[in-house]
Amino acid sequence: MSNEKLFEVEESPVALKSFLVWMLLAYLFALAVRYIWVDWASQFPDFFWNGQLMINTNDGYYWAEGARDILAGGHQPHDLSPVHAPLAMATAFLARWLPVSFETLILWMPAVFGALLVVPVMLIGRALQLNRVGFVAALLAGVVWSYYNRTMVGYYDTDMLTIVLPTFVLWGIILAVTRKRNRYMALTALLMILYQWWYPAAYSLNTAFLVMVLLYVLVFERRELYNYKLLLFMLLGLMPLGWMEDTVLILAAFVLFHFGGKRVNRLVWPLLVLAVAAFAWLGGLAPIWLQIKGYLLRQSVTGGGEGDLHFFAVSKTVREAGKIPFEIFADRISGHPAVFLLSLLGYLMMAWRYRAMWLALPMLGLGFIAMMGGLRFTVYAVPVMALGMGYLIVWFSQRLAASLAGESSQSNRMEWGVMLLLTAAVLYPNIRHVIDYKVPTVFNKNEVAVLERLHKVAGRGDYALAWWDYGYPIRYYSDVKTLIDGGKHTGDVNFPVSFALTHPQTASANMARLITEYTERNFRQERNGSYLKQMMQDYKVSDPEAFFAMLEDQEFKVPKKSREVYYYLPLRMMGIFPTVALFSNIDLATGNPRREPLFYSLVPLGQKGSKVIFGGNLWVDLKEGTMRMGRQTTRLNRLVAAELNKDGTMRLEERNFDPDSRFFLVYMKNYRRFLLMDRRMFESTYVQLFVLRRYDPKLFEPVILAPMATVYRLKK
Repeated sequence: MSNEKLFEVEESPVALKSFLVWMLLAYLFALAVRYIWVDWASQFPDFFWNGQLMINTNDGYYWAEGARDILAGGHQPHDLSPVHAPLAMATAFLARWLPVSFETLILWMPAVFGALLVVPVMLIGRALQLNRVGFVAALLAGVVWSYYNRTMVGYYDTDMLTIVLPTFVLWGIILAVTRKRNRYMALTALLMILYQWWYPAAYSLNTAFLVMVLLYVLVFERRELYNYKLLLFMLLGLMPLGWMEDTVLILAAFVLFHFGGKRVNRLVWPLLVLAVAAFAWLGGLAPIWLQIKGYLLRQSVTGGGEGDLHFFAVSKTVREAGKIPFEIFADRISGHPAVFLLSLLGYLMMAWRYRAMWLALPMLGLGFIAMMGGLRFTVYAVPVMALGMGYLIVWFSQRLAASLAGESSQSNRMEWGVMLLLTAAVLYPNIRHVIDYKVPTVFNKNEVAVLERLHKVAGRGDYALAWWDYGYPIRYYSDVKTLIDGGKHTGDVNFPVSFALTHPQTASANMARLITEYTERNFRQERNGSYLKQMMQDYKVSDPEAFFAMLEDQEFKVPKKSREVYYYLPLRMMGIFPTVALFSNIDLATGNPRREPLFYSLVPLGQKGSKVIFGGNLWVDLKEGTMRMGRQTTRLNRLVAAELNKDGTMRLEERNFDPDSRFFLVYMKNYRRFLLMDRRMFESTYVQLFVLRRYDPKLFEPVILAPMATVYRLKK
């Protein structure tokens, strides 16, 4: 038996009607699995707002803001609303025509569109005359860990089509190289444009597809002129001219080659050379380098060069951009390491038998980059590995059925039985993950209520000062501007906000006014560069530390106030407050970190007399003011008991112990938690204004005092 026959999968023709029924079943299965989260989340009233479950991804509020503003007919200048983003435009279009609420629409869009992955996966199977392979692969691809996580109900983001569209591109390429018809060249190029329009970062993967087709042609079919026409069409789809211009070029080329007869084939090489030259001249390689630099050449600080300021790089705090162990890598791609290895084997068998499957290597390779580039990339390998698993299952089912039943009438039924049983086995770990993956909504209803109240108080041109995690939800619910958000959070813009949250109130207020006015000034004047460098230049200071010392002066002259600034201080920030502090806990002149601030949120495990017992061999004697950490016993500087009153104010009881100690302990009675911190964190604006509700009336005015969040207006 030849190697080709050894890996052969025999398929009987499947009528189009039956194929479409299979596709519908795979789609409904993917949707049904996604309902599991809805069933769980519906048990919690705090997850509902306006009678509907809220979404569960921060970035979703960015696109929702854009759709909201499109429907409203306008937005504020420089509010960064994505009114021209494809997802926002698509959402606004659907909101106008579908009889569902806006909240329902953004909740279900990711599941409805994300489940469409089954379509190109099954079409690839059909293009290779492997209908059952495509069906099994579709069942798996639609619910695999990483793909489910990014297309579940409520995960309202561009991810809903970010894998669907390149899988369609792969289908178009496979059709083109196997069928060799002009329509498939145009189809492939147009799908590339659609993918890039939806997700601009798709440029890199589209380019990788182009390179892979070139390698395929050089290795397997270098004498086939059609393949060079395909490369030409793909280059036209990649031209950095704009989607409309690229579409016109592709349609013109299609008309030329489809209706021009054989005599126009002599134009293929001149046009291909011209397209390559235009691609290079227009800067076609620049976006690819930016992607590589952003994910594979990460640095812990940004900046450099004489006179530059060095800021903390946000990529060091983003889990998605970090290296991951093999087990997590395999789980996210296939659901289990064993399934992953079998899927890889199946893919190699499939590629050996059907060489067009080598064209899937760009998606597979991008998924495998996750081992060093971060878990967000694993999702790209999902459809390719699912096809490999589908191929292996069908191949094994046929071999087993043939060995047990031979050529009898029972063989086909046995083959289907084995195939479905093995499919259920590889689906199980993924369904188990879906059941266990209990993701809460971004905010709960009490937090949203605070933002709705802020919306009634603040103007659309005012700013909310908050950490970037909360930027998009604040803009959506309160309709105000923010200084940083999920897309605008580089080190130079994070530093001032971190500074304002982690420093005493005078310095915080001065920085808040400065960063707000400089942000607006840069928008008006279309200026770029570090805000802090501009401030230091304007105040004629070259040393960052000298400038920060100036901010501690109550008489420091800030720019004239052009708008209000509201501090949004939520309870949930307590869990990430040490990370927030990292961004301003750095020597800007050298990039060296300072002594790490101390801040722990502790839940007591028990109490013996006046001693409160925590985990990790830690206890505190509230009466004596002593603290035991491991084998070391030390004294507290101060103990503060904070109890929230019904009107939102705080009743404080303080006891002083050792003025030389760096340890401060705050007991938040209403939340049944203790905060252990050093002096810097104790004196920070966040702790003073939210935890203790203790504010300087010359600088701040309380606007909303709620248990889940507080809002203060900056008076300066």
